[in-house]
Amino acid sequence: MDKIEKMKQLISEIEKHNYNYYVLDNPTISDKRYDELYYTLVDLEKETGVVLPYSPTQRVGDQVLEGFAKKRHEIALYSLNKVRDFEDLRQWTHDMISQAKGTDFALEYKFDGLQIVLEYNDGLFVSATTRGNGTIGEDVSLQIKTVKSVPLKIAFTGRLIVQGECMMTNKNFALYNKTAVEKLKNPRNAAAGAVRNLDPKETAKRNLDYFCYSILLCEGKRFDTQEQMHQFLKENGFQTGNYFKICKNADEIIENIKQIDKVKSKLDVMIDGMVVKINKVGPREDIGYTAKFPKWAVAFKFEAVEQTTELLDVVWQVGRTGRVTPIAVLQPVELAGATVSRATLNNVDDIRRKNLFKNATVFVRRSNEVIPEVMGLAQKHNNSSKIIPPSLCPVCSSALIQKGPLLFCPNHFGCSAQVVDRLTNFASRNAMNIEGLSDKTIQAFYDKLGVRELGDLYKLTKPQLLSLDKFKDKKADNILSSLEKSKNVDLAKFVFSLGIEEVGQKTAKDLAKHFKTLQNLQKATEEELLQVEDIGPVIAKNIFLFFEDQNNLKEIADLLAQGVLVQEQKNQTASQIFAGKTFVLTGTLSQPRKEFEKLIESHGGKCAGSVSKKTDFVLAGQEAGSKLDKAKELGVKVLDEQEFLKMLQQN
Repeated sequence: MDKIEKMKQLISEIEKHNYNYYVLDNPTISDKRYDELYYTLVDLEKETGVVLPYSPTQRVGDQVLEGFAKKRHEIALYSLNKVRDFEDLRQWTHDMISQAKGTDFALEYKFDGLQIVLEYNDGLFVSATTRGNGTIGEDVSLQIKTVKSVPLKIAFTGRLIVQGECMMTNKNFALYNKTAVEKLKNPRNAAAGAVRNLDPKETAKRNLDYFCYSILLCEGKRFDTQEQMHQFLKENGFQTGNYFKICKNADEIIENIKQIDKVKSKLDVMIDGMVVKINKVGPREDIGYTAKFPKWAVAFKFEAVEQTTELLDVVWQVGRTGRVTPIAVLQPVELAGATVSRATLNNVDDIRRKNLFKNATVFVRRSNEVIPEVMGLAQKHNNSSKIIPPSLCPVCSSALIQKGPLLFCPNHFGCSAQVVDRLTNFASRNAMNIEGLSDKTIQAFYDKLGVRELGDLYKLTKPQLLSLDKFKDKKADNILSSLEKSKNVDLAKFVFSLGIEEVGQKTAKDLAKHFKTLQNLQKATEEELLQVEDIGPVIAKNIFLFFEDQNNLKEIADLLAQGVLVQEQKNQTASQIFAGKTFVLTGTLSQPRKEFEKLIESHGGKCAGSVSKKTDFVLAGQEAGSKLDKAKELGVKVLDEQEFLKMLQQN
């Protein structure tokens, strides 16, 4: 046997033992024997000068990164909708059985870790990416290669993209803290901090695990059920957790959830609920998605954890819209694995309704085991005192205005907290996407460079930037370049960047689609705004008043004068080749579906979510499912990508 073949044999044997130890928790050789195999491989690699890409010696690299590269997800990532109680769960299962024309359900843990997407090709590990905003994440491939339950080589040789959770087990968390100089707070934060460490060797010290639960893309292979996907993941060496059940109906689901709820604190992994999916894969595309969630899956969250602690003080925080929010300062308390020292109090009425006092014992809960919230008074003491809302802004001392239960600072352009928060929102990824402008950097711009309005960002010069601490040529050039690049912006992103009260990303997109240009939106009446889908009287009034305010109009005019070019909404037609035609997209295409939808709409067509007699064309990619079957049944014209592009070229 030659040395390369010997290396391949050793790799196969070592990875088998890694799988037994890290995935099955069933070691089959001693540590001494494992080390002998490992160092025999190391010696052969040195001797031959050959290191195979899937060698276990490559799990911890010597390269320390300067920063994380951004990576766009090929398949968009969705969140999970939540059911509030068992009654909601029953209703959802009833709806799913009806829409899927009969289905059973897959029940799995809802892991409380850091979501990571893995990609494989030709059976080899290619990359690992954090969830990010669901569209763009960070490349953490070197860090994830240190996780021994992540296979570097798998049996399946097609392209594969899977989704899962990177976690630190309770056992490894406890072992780490035994010898750690700086103790970790909880397993979830320990995992997130480890993955986002720029030195992979430091990541390796945390001894992380990866639990895989979803297949986003599997080239050339089709699954009929979630159960088949789960089995495929196990067969290819992925750790899936020790729980997967098929339930026939709501009663079975609820009974199993109750059983897990009783024992969840004894598990070696942190879970904050259970995930329920329809087991059938075929109907999923027809059932569809909302903007955020798949309709065919839900999360049932366990009851929030509650504790008592002392409410020491209340501070009043000013946001970008001027809203002044009370924040409880608490005696630190452990809740669901995290130390909580601050919690939301919502508003003035919330404080009164809960009968809260300073220096009193209060009930605190981590709602959904994430957001700390003060629930009410537990005990009042001799030194307890009333919580008195401020009459003046805690930042700029302007007289506050009360609107219902909410307090607002009216000094929109002079209150430093509002200005910095507005500038931070303006520069954020989902707005103008000005890279390099963190809240700390913007605070420095405010304090040292006199930046007060949005347009002031585009007036910054290199000498000004170099006058700031820790600013060198490269950093200054990068920020100036990013500012210049951001000037060409979509209408939806620009509208969101303005920070109009209660106008989030979806509303901004709806406004852009409806009004098409900034000028049309600025001139819109409240009645016209109410014609936009999902916009009610309150949001319509907020938008109308925003564009009535001369200060806001002046700020927008200044941005345009600095060269900001707000693009018209791209639903204008490049041609009329698809005018009056309805498309339905199905299967895996060469680009994200949104890109094809934009292309169809730009040529006069429209896209629908399901196939009907009114559908003109079905654009089908790989692994097309029930929509393709429905199209054939109804006699709807089916196009592959080549035929679709040919139609455009002929035009």
